[in-house]
Amino acid sequence: MKLKNHFALAVIVGMTLPVFASAGSIVDRVVTNINGHVVLQSDWEEEVAFEALADGRTPDSFTAAERSAALERLIDQELLREQVRPSQPIPAEQVVTRVTELRKLNPECSTEAGWHALLQRFGITQKALERHVNDEVQLMRLVEDRLRPSIQIDQKAVETYYSEKLLPELQKAGNKAKPLTEVYGKIRKLLAEQKMNELLNGWLASLRSGSHIRPPESSAGEGNR
Repeated sequence: MKLKNHFALAVIVGMTLPVFASAGSIVDRVVTNINGHVVLQSDWEEEVAFEALADGRTPDSFTAAERSAALERLIDQELLREQVRPSQPIPAEQVVTRVTELRKLNPECSTEAGWHALLQRFGITQKALERHVNDEVQLMRLVEDRLRPSIQIDQKAVETYYSEKLLPELQKAGNKAKPLTEVYGKIRKLLAEQKMNELLNGWLASLRSGSHIRPPESSAGEGNR
């Protein structure tokens, strides 16, 4: 649900973490305000750090545009949290699985020493990361519960995608076409995720239109890193 083209429910990657000192000292300040909830410079830096970790990148590699997009995701996350408040903790094994996936994105994290060195370099502790992942999965689950029941993908939609989208792409690439029966399930799932993104984008647009959001300072995130 991260509206970063990270497929469907990826807008949620990035609940804010508690403040930790990273490589450069952050002079904390308010960068935006959403319905009375402030987003601090440290929140923004931590969001960038987590997204970098999830992408197998470093925070310093983020461009100004990518940093701004991360801030927009923080705003979306706060708007969603106002609507769906988590109540039940996520099973510990789900958190462990997600953290393991993050470790695999970074080859130097094959050892515990390498993993903790990376977290330290990103300014994140293991405990904070696990709390972040727990919040992420909770919000993903709650948004799924709200939007998924309204999604209905019928056979005609699958057949149309197969004939008008998939087959032409396969032919253009010079690949052999697979029968519809073989790819039916995958197409149906893809269309459901596309619809989920549409519904989520529409919901977020509605929430933004009915909210008071102070525009971020134009220089925020560039001068206090």
